[in-house]
Amino acid sequence: MSFKIVFDYILTRTGVGCGAGLEGLRSLLERLGNPQDRFKIIHVAGTNGKGSVSVLTAQVLKEAGFKTGLFVSPHLCDPCERIQVNGAPVSRQEFTDAVLQVFQEEEQELNFFEILTAAALCHFARAGVQYAVLETGLGGRKDPTNVCQPQACVITSIGLDHMQLLGSSLSQIAREKAGIIKPGVPCFSGTVNPSAREEIKKAAKEKHAPLYFIGEGEPFYEYAFDFVNNQTILRTKDGQEWPLSVLGQRQGINACVVYRLAKYLKIEDTAIARAFAGVRLPGRFEVLTQAGKTFVLDGAHNAQAVELFLEFLAKTPYAQDATLLCGFMKDKDYKKLLSLLCPHFKDIIVTVPSAKRGAQKEDILPVLPKGVKVRFFKDPSRAFSAACQAKKVVCTGSFYLVGLVRQKLLERGKK
Repeated sequence: MSFKIVFDYILTRTGVGCGAGLEGLRSLLERLGNPQDRFKIIHVAGTNGKGSVSVLTAQVLKEAGFKTGLFVSPHLCDPCERIQVNGAPVSRQEFTDAVLQVFQEEEQELNFFEILTAAALCHFARAGVQYAVLETGLGGRKDPTNVCQPQACVITSIGLDHMQLLGSSLSQIAREKAGIIKPGVPCFSGTVNPSAREEIKKAAKEKHAPLYFIGEGEPFYEYAFDFVNNQTILRTKDGQEWPLSVLGQRQGINACVVYRLAKYLKIEDTAIARAFAGVRLPGRFEVLTQAGKTFVLDGAHNAQAVELFLEFLAKTPYAQDATLLCGFMKDKDYKKLLSLLCPHFKDIIVTVPSAKRGAQKEDILPVLPKGVKVRFFKDPSRAFSAACQAKKVVCTGSFYLVGLVRQKLLERGKK
């Protein structure tokens, strides 16, 4: 059976409320021989930063000599990006084989993310990984990845996103994210919001789990940005400088969290430093230059992420006279996101990232800030072509749109 047939089919399993739930998924994994018990797991949740922390943690483990699996979402250009071993996405054949292995034992109908979680765990067991880093898809307590028994868990940050499913307040959302905390298992967090911290503290206390809140200065107290090489220079109090090959407002604190986690796992500084210098984070303040034009790609898709993105963008050479290319999913607060983004750009292009779930013209135009004019293209390819007339383009609002633009840039670069 072809990869396309398999992936198109599992895309039909995305209805709200469908799925086997955690108990159904555990039963399935038991029939599959409990692949999740054949390697050590680091479990990562959070509203923003969880993808960056997951990728960086996997890179650290790889540099320390461990064969390492990574399960992340969403993908940017290819679904196989969701399941990686030692930094490389699985092949389409490996992806297909893992999904079909899951279907062979399916009794209750799984949903899209349950299928991918089980497939990832099966592939990691088959590949003989020693560690796997699992990023939650949504929330934590009910997330399919929560079938695991991790060595450690991480909660990166808490913001208002997926409120229709997780709750309308930071404390409610934090309670859901803290659902990944397991009895006696240490939890590392960069969360700073007081109400969110209290919920995480409460969950850790109930589970008798050691809890470490990490702030700036642990150990990196200062950051400098190198926009020539697109990296952040992390500085310690004793004067050491650690290059981190990514940019972003919170990448410094993400690095602090990963460093503390790595030291708990008894990983040497040399391996951590190599990981920081060599990591790549596509779609997270990624700067691509092509034919004299600069593209800044960032998948920020909620208010907290967009605010941080804009705060950092203002510090860079890329903000002035840039064209904004944006698009949003219907289930996001695109009215709020437009109100944050529009004041910073004179030329604004809006498109539809995904035909099925993307916010359409009739959704966008009524909620535009007063006096703001945009160019709207239903077809994202046409929107991309229009944006390419500018010398600087900032693309944000959806990982789906960022992935499409990134793929087009890479394809053009090969010609």
